[in-house]
Amino acid sequence: MDAAKIAREMASLPPEAQKQVLDLVVFLKARYLSAATGGRVKRRLTKEPFIGMWRDRKDMHDSTAWVRKLRQCQWEHSR
Repeated sequence: MDAAKIAREMASLPPEAQKQVLDLVVFLKARYLSAATGGRVKRRLTKEPFIGMWRDRKDMHDSTAWVRKLRQCQWEHSR
């Protein structure tokens, strides 16, 4: 099957099915790229969804103080 036929077949699917096909292609590409590089895939850390997830929290502006306070509470609680 050539690329043009695959494109036509995909275009004939409903939008949700087209999204599933694209998701599968992305998954397979990552899987086989990972296998070809010995399991190591370079990713930009800044592109990961968890980066910046606490950006708007007021209590996290000084992360060092926040961790210090958290540890202090845990240490006092465990005594």
